[in-house]
Amino acid sequence: MTEAAFRDEQVLISAEELASDPGAHTVLHATVTFPKPRFDGDYRPESGYATWRAAHIPGSVHADLLGGFSAPGTELHFSRPAPDDLAAALAELGVAPDADLVIYDDGGMTWASRLWWMLRNIGISARVLDGGFARWTELDLPVETGDAAERRATTSRTGLPDRGLWRDRDDVLAVVSGDAPGTLVCALDAEQFAGTATTRYARRGHISGSRNLPAKSLLADGILRSTDRIAEMAEQALADTARPLILYCGGGVSACLVALALVRTGHDDIAVYDGSLEEWTADPALPMRTLGEREGRRMMRCPRS
Repeated sequence: MTEAAFRDEQVLISAEELASDPGAHTVLHATVTFPKPRFDGDYRPESGYATWRAAHIPGSVHADLLGGFSAPGTELHFSRPAPDDLAAALAELGVAPDADLVIYDDGGMTWASRLWWMLRNIGISARVLDGGFARWTELDLPVETGDAAERRATTSRTGLPDRGLWRDRDDVLAVVSGDAPGTLVCALDAEQFAGTATTRYARRGHISGSRNLPAKSLLADGILRSTDRIAEMAEQALADTARPLILYCGGGVSACLVALALVRTGHDDIAVYDGSLEEWTADPALPMRTLGEREGRRMMRCPRS
């Protein structure tokens, strides 16, 4: 896909549109089960396959973000695979090179956005189901249970581009130290940003110098807010900040929903820190900041409507 095409791409699809012609799309389910932490450092992600098997959109297949759709041999749970490995994972699921891809999840559109961003980075277009499976079931649309029909693997594409939509720890450290331009944007909730809530990670708070634009705040009743409203919220959160924007969260997942929302508003100066806080907090030498309780409460009272 050309740069011009990416600027004009449609990144969302409604449940109504998907249901109107289900055979025209290849549908991937990208949920990971991720319980809330019971104590700091309580990190327990599990494959969402059982969730998919219990109930899913007819004809969909599960894309395992902890398995074939993550890099092997890394200590981080959601590291992106190399472009050819990502293409091979799609082919293994029977995704044709010319498929009209739709991705959905059961978790507030964050997991679907993660896979969407990975594919976008290698030049493969896809759309995320607005509202996810919750919206699908809310409309009482058809649901299947059990295992999927066997799909024949397709030929994997090779030589796909890396469009540079990801950043690593050194890139982030360069921004923090002032050696590179940019602004860090944390996509976690205000409580996580402030460091007042229990965290899955080694340390509480946010990377020093970050702004906060919570991914959940971009949804209203599970649906992505209008582009005008998201643009207003981004302007409020990111006023007078340098570009590019480097988005992060806990594991490079919620940040991808913020990326999707900003792409819809016309931003093309954004990247996602893949390792996010799972990687950053593991090194005690890397700077983190927490907010006092009063400052944290003030952030949480900011209007999100």
